[in-house]
Amino acid sequence: MFRKKGDIMNYYDEIKNILVDNAIGRKVREYKSNQKDLESYYTVGKLLVEAQGGEERAKYGDGLIKEYSKRLTSELGKGYTLTRLKYMRTFFEVVKKSPPLADQCKNINITWSNICEILYLKNIEEIKYYLDLSNKLCLTKRELRLRIKSDEYNRLPAEVKEKLKSNETVSTSEKVPSPVVLRDLRVDGKLTEKLVQKWIDEYPTLFCKALGEGYSYIESQYKIKIGLNYNYIDVLLFNAVDLNYLVVEIKVTELKKEHIGQIQTYMNYVDVNLKKEFHNKTTGILLVRENNEWLIKYINNNDIVVREFIVNEELILISKMV
Repeated sequence: MFRKKGDIMNYYDEIKNILVDNAIGRKVREYKSNQKDLESYYTVGKLLVEAQGGEERAKYGDGLIKEYSKRLTSELGKGYTLTRLKYMRTFFEVVKKSPPLADQCKNINITWSNICEILYLKNIEEIKYYLDLSNKLCLTKRELRLRIKSDEYNRLPAEVKEKLKSNETVSTSEKVPSPVVLRDLRVDGKLTEKLVQKWIDEYPTLFCKALGEGYSYIESQYKIKIGLNYNYIDVLLFNAVDLNYLVVEIKVTELKKEHIGQIQTYMNYVDVNLKKEFHNKTTGILLVRENNEWLIKYINNNDIVVREFIVNEELILISKMV
């Protein structure tokens, strides 16, 4: 619907037409159906702001949107609640403030329900992170909500967030959050490496998801022979995004220098005996209970990533304290 200069705009009819066209189109289209929803809801949000007299006035009072909601529900049926229309308005307001975010929204295919989970976040970079994550991993609403609730973005190292902000290339191992949250790991008494190992054996998929995207579980206590001695890698993974093996070692203590020497040896073994020509170098992930910043300062191998880990109960406790 096009407006002629000088005409009195009937915002309601224009909004109604957009929503009707989108609803009809959703029944016959499949590819990029979510993208069309975003385009339609962005336009509706823009019209709602204009109908309220601009962004400043739109902040005060929702009487007009409430009226539109009643009329749309009466004429079109369910699905046009006050809350839903307000989400459309917020979507427009958030996207308008950030041209990079606007460009990102043109190239993603995620559900409107996932968009609504992200909209309340205040940090644009955080919004961009979860949009990208939801798009790449095809997250369900529940999966996305869990990642947001666990504060995944804010658990990324500061240098990684700076790289993401500058659109620099970041490896998946760099994006391993800190701390790593081992969900549903129940601890009665003392936390031991054996207990953590047992949990990983039972829930390998949960463990891989706790680290990030692209991880595939190969084996726990992976047996290798160095000279005459047998050694065991705590967990051996492969990453389909970075095309490399990952050696994971779990320590329920503070980071110690011998941990670095151990994981470096295992990484070298995997590079020599398992790695193919088209694979990238093996990465080592040290999961510890407490970092040693002085020791980390002198690790001269960028392929070794050190992260603290916590169990679910500790995450709940931290959330209550914040």
